Amino acid sequence: MAGHVHIIGGGLAGLSAAVELAGGSEQVTLYEAGPACGGRARSYHDRHLDCRIDNGNHLLLSGNPAVYRYLGLIGAQDTLVGPKRPVFPFIDLADRLRWTLDLSRGRVPLWVLSKRRRVPGMRLAELRGLLALMEATPDMVVADCLPSGSLSRRLLEPFAISVLNTMPDTGSAALLGAVVKESLARGGRNCLPRFPAIGLSESFVDPALAHLDVLRAQVRTGSRVSAVEFTRGGPVTALLLGAERIEIGPEDTVIMAVPAPVASGLLAELPGFSAPDAFEAILNVHFLLPSAPVLTGGLAQARFIGVVGGISEWVFAKDRILSVTVSAANRYAGRDLDELAPLIWNEVRAAIDPAATAPLPVEVPPLRIVREKRATFAATPAQDRLRPGTQTMVPNLLLAGDWTATGLPATIEGAIRSGAAAARAVHARKGTPGRPG
Repeated sequence: MAGHVHIIGGGLAGLSAAVELAGGSEQVTLYEAGPACGGRARSYHDRHLDCRIDNGNHLLLSGNPAVYRYLGLIGAQDTLVGPKRPVFPFIDLADRLRWTLDLSRGRVPLWVLSKRRRVPGMRLAELRGLLALMEATPDMVVADCLPSGSLSRRLLEPFAISVLNTMPDTGSAALLGAVVKESLARGGRNCLPRFPAIGLSESFVDPALAHLDVLRAQVRTGSRVSAVEFTRGGPVTALLLGAERIEIGPEDTVIMAVPAPVASGLLAELPGFSAPDAFEAILNVHFLLPSAPVLTGGLAQARFIGVVGGISEWVFAKDRILSVTVSAANRYAGRDLDELAPLIWNEVRAAIDPAATAPLPVEVPPLRIVREKRATFAATPAQDRLRPGTQTMVPNLLLAGDWTATGLPATIEGAIRSGAAAARAVHARKGTPGRPG
């Protein structure tokens, strides 16, 4: 018998595993506790704003191989958009200085030789920070690698905060270095900014669910797994969903693709299990404008801008929505959100107004604040050591999620890679071929 694969969790890790496995010899069922799949990468209709928004902002890169493989499998590779060049507009609020980082398309970093294309005020000697990150040992933090100067303050530190969702003085240099190796070190062709043309669900979730439906994989939303039963030293024998009991046969496999705290609760008795137990928040603020701003210059091309020296980090222009991301937001946990909102709006005005044909309203427009208290694990060296691999001590139990040992921080790319790794482990266990690479 081919067996049945039970995937617990309908975020991108679980969806990735299901997409890789559906249509093969195994029957696939995915269980999602909430009313909709997607986890931290989904869209929904906000009643207060009366429009559809993403629950968070995610800036992807053209060199994210797992993302593009996943989108290719579900027929959604054309749903990501972005500028034709690897351009990243920025503003330094302290100096009211604006520039556009314009990377070279090839591996040779010719951009560093042009004052028009590089970070203002940077010295070429500061590039040794990038080399230090790529050579960092597991115990090093980002601050250990960055020399003082404009390149660090205006690019590498903000880059570290957004990628790791952790501050540079505690964030893992090795994890950031892994991202640098797959992006900047490979040249601008791998650094083209990409984001969904419509929304996260329209790119990553809805096409996946349609794909799974065609291949007759079962997706059960509103199905919370409350317990996992397994014999000591033996396989998983049952899943409990409240009063419902699902028997797990000898040929079946369970993929645990839930967030780290949920996995820790369900697998508390599993020998050898570990998972990150410290987390960082992300704050997203969505402002609704009366009409979409008309943008010019690099901002019109990129549709986003990085912000240095403020609370905001990235501002995304999405038609009538101006959406702000604040990473590593534990530092603002004690601040009142009603106090933060006008401060952030003033930063948005400073970032957008010089590139818009008409100024934004002075008054704060209608907004929605979304605070993800446990958005990602804290990407410190100590927490990175707690990340488990795909395999567990239980022969038919596999793990997936951006918190597992993907070699990357908690990103969409890492989540999708983890699901694909779990699918490969299923095929390896059964000796069946997977989808071609």
